[in-house]
Amino acid sequence: KNDNLTAKDALNLIRVVPNPYYGFSGYEKSQLDYKVKITNLPQACTISIYNVGGTLIRRFKKDSPLSYQDWDLKNEYGITIASGVYIVHINAPGIGEKILKWFGALRPIDLNNF
Repeated sequence: KNDNLTAKDALNLIRVVPNPYYGFSGYEKSQLDYKVKITNLPQACTISIYNVGGTLIRRFKKDSPLSYQDWDLKNEYGITIASGVYIVHINAPGIGEKILKWFGALRPIDLNNF
């Protein structure tokens, strides 16, 4: 029973980093790369990302010992998302749920100066 309480408490540690995202993060390797991390995740969970209109943008099903999930700021179709506010819903079966808000201001792509 204590393990379940600890796991529920750990849901409060889940973060999307960086938040807010202003054009770049330390996880990116080039100008054409976008990356944020959803951190402190349990081994098994489903991460659903929605726009403020409630449309599902991307879903990840995580089942690995890694405590994070990378997000390349793309939707289910591989298209880079628009700048704005997004809702991140984490569902960890048997543990609970966590809802986060994330803001991203994406940089314009300039292929001429790369």
